[in-house]
Amino acid sequence: MSFIHKLLATVDSWPLLIARLTLGLVMLPHGLQKTFGLFGGQGFSATMQGMSEGLGIPAALVFLAILAEFAGSLFLIFGALGRIAALGIGVTMAVAMSMHVKNGFFMNWYGANAGEGYEYHLLAIGLALAVIVGGSGALSLDHSLGRPLAKDKAKV
Repeated sequence: MSFIHKLLATVDSWPLLIARLTLGLVMLPHGLQKTFGLFGGQGFSATMQGMSEGLGIPAALVFLAILAEFAGSLFLIFGALGRIAALGIGVTMAVAMSMHVKNGFFMNWYGANAGEGYEYHLLAIGLALAVIVGGSGALSLDHSLGRPLAKDKAKV
């Protein structure tokens, strides 16, 4: 089995479709905030500057995080290279979670805490892990492209 086939391999799974679409659709607005300034975001330049200078994160890693949230979300929605997209988002969420642990578990619903907790990040990581392990699932480009590769391999 080739590396490409292993990367695309996925079963026709509706639960994986739900995990993939949920993660992609929830992360897309965050990516659009950071990339284009939509939904009250600051846009690419301000996000790069704020996260690299303000938070001390190396610019290359900030760029990868923005790319993971924006492009990774689109790839998940279409089910293309779902494992790679989920890995990028999962790593981004793990880093973000490490920065929110000090604020406790729960979101800051009532403004009583110093910042947001890490429950959102943990949910995103769980969804990302499902896609990393199982693949993109039903109605995905990975599933469509993975089948011809499997047939070609069987003919050899």
